[in-house]
Amino acid sequence: MFQIHRSFRSASVLFLLIALSLSQIKIVAAKSPAKNQKRAAAAKRDPRGRRAELQRLAARRRAEAAHLAAIARQRAAERAAEEALRDHVQSLIKLDDVAGEDPEVRRVAVNALGRHAGTVVVMDPKTGRVYSVVNQQWGLREGVKPCSTIKLVTGLAGLNEKVIDSVNTTAISDSNRVDLTRALAYSKNEYFQQVGGQVGFNKMMSYAHQLGLGEKTGINTRDESAGRVPRLKSGFAVNHMSSHGDDFKVTALQLGTLISAMANGGKLITPFVPRTPQEEKRFTPKVRRVVDISADAFQHMVPGMIGSVSYGSGRKAGNSQEVIAGKTGTCIEQGAWIGLFTSYAPLNNPRLAVVVIGRGVDGRNHFPAAVAGRIYRDLGARFGAPGIERIAGNTESATDSTASDSKSLVVDDEEAEAVADEKATIAAQQKIMSPTTIWGDVRQPADSKVKRVVMPISNRIDPITKPAKAATEAKPLERPRRVASSRK
Repeated sequence: MFQIHRSFRSASVLFLLIALSLSQIKIVAAKSPAKNQKRAAAAKRDPRGRRAELQRLAARRRAEAAHLAAIARQRAAERAAEEALRDHVQSLIKLDDVAGEDPEVRRVAVNALGRHAGTVVVMDPKTGRVYSVVNQQWGLREGVKPCSTIKLVTGLAGLNEKVIDSVNTTAISDSNRVDLTRALAYSKNEYFQQVGGQVGFNKMMSYAHQLGLGEKTGINTRDESAGRVPRLKSGFAVNHMSSHGDDFKVTALQLGTLISAMANGGKLITPFVPRTPQEEKRFTPKVRRVVDISADAFQHMVPGMIGSVSYGSGRKAGNSQEVIAGKTGTCIEQGAWIGLFTSYAPLNNPRLAVVVIGRGVDGRNHFPAAVAGRIYRDLGARFGAPGIERIAGNTESATDSTASDSKSLVVDDEEAEAVADEKATIAAQQKIMSPTTIWGDVRQPADSKVKRVVMPISNRIDPITKPAKAATEAKPLERPRRVASSRK
């Protein structure tokens, strides 16, 4: 009887627990609709909720419309600023003193520049005779950052200082796999940063001064600018300066005399505009100085400059009738684009040096190279060379030339890196630069006066001075045994 009562009590407790569990499940299930469904149902039941949702959507649309309107206003303001800059340039061109300029060259240069924000210099690279300067205010009196055209100075310095091995021009660092020709043609920043860092700041400034930067050209006109060169740089700032032209200011005429020195074999000539027939009759070339750069250094720069125009960053200047040697430059200065192109032609008998500088929108996409190309084409009948020279000057193989036409294979460091240049500069300056290796040895900057001393440190200990084993390394002491004393 007791067993039956006990079993009945256990069963009752079990049924009670099951009933409680089922009731809790029903309660939870009743309270578990999705929050979104609750909100949707509440919104249907509550007109105020529907109005609030509609207001949120309307506010979002208004914000998007305001953002698009702001973008449109910004673009309109930029277009207005560009047009104002172009109008300003046209007003400056009207103030040019054209006395003594060659009328045909002047007409061609003005037409090539068109209604764009820029300046053009056309001169004879052998005599210094200036045929025309379009927008003389910018070309003679206002300096700009040279951007990648400074690589001409860096390349010549590297070759003359033997930082660039003329036999193996790829050997500037362990990581470099680009030769000088390709580095010039595609304006490779890293290559010239390595070269400039190894040449050193003092030597770089020496070559810049030799090639006429930081001083007036001596042209017979008023208010010529001397430009500017950096005063002092160290560390990675030297590297970056050597590829981007940081803290330099150059005029188009200074670049014209620099490229003329490369064309005529190293003579830095004084540019001259014969204002009268008598001056033109008495005109004789005046050499300011002969730069201390070997003829081989100039020759090793030529293939890369031809490559720039034939298949590289300056290919918009390409001319099927003659070989043009040139160098592009593109960067941002104080928030505005600057584009440069400095060149000479024909290759075997240079008769023209053409420099074009553009600003704003007209400094992008290598527009200056396109202007120079039109000038060479339009003056080809008078100053050009036979088309057969084109074959001799083409240094890129057919395979490479075909491949280089693909945008996916052409890497133009100038414009691709300009937008992020400031961030890259800050990051690079924070990085500690280690010495690069050339021909298996650590190479110091050419202007370094500190001799490197290596003191070998042996990792072996002389057995004579070898200390004895510490007590802790000795055999552990044994616990002394207790000796039983004999009682008498």
